[in-house]
Amino acid sequence: MLKEFKEFAMKGSVLDMAVGIIIGAAFGKIITSLVSDVIMPPIGLILGRVDFSSLFLNLSGAHYDSLAAAKAAGAPTINYGLFLNNAVDFLIVAFVIFLVIRQVNRWKKPVPAAAPATKECPYCFSAISIKATRCPNCTSELRA
Repeated sequence: MLKEFKEFAMKGSVLDMAVGIIIGAAFGKIITSLVSDVIMPPIGLILGRVDFSSLFLNLSGAHYDSLAAAKAAGAPTINYGLFLNNAVDFLIVAFVIFLVIRQVNRWKKPVPAAAPATKECPYCFSAISIKATRCPNCTSELRA
């Protein structure tokens, strides 16, 4: 069983997948930093210096000045600001991945269509060599 697992793990596709997951995790950290450190501060400034991560709805009825104070007191909260940050983060990650995949697809050269090796006899409709001047099946002469 150990030998089978080693063979499975050493297959190229498994290693490629592992590399993809590791690079994807690192790319996710970069995008999260982009969202939280570069994109969200100007959006918060435009909306009146609102920090989305501090937006919450307190369910206990007591008043708390910040989410940290509510959590420290053990109050139940709905942290919709954190949800908004995560939603924006997801949308930006999805958009950036879309742009990257689109660019990679543009870089790939389209595979040229292979020249046909056969043609159809206009008389008997059988497949014949593209170079044939006479059909081997019905013996009709073919136009060039």
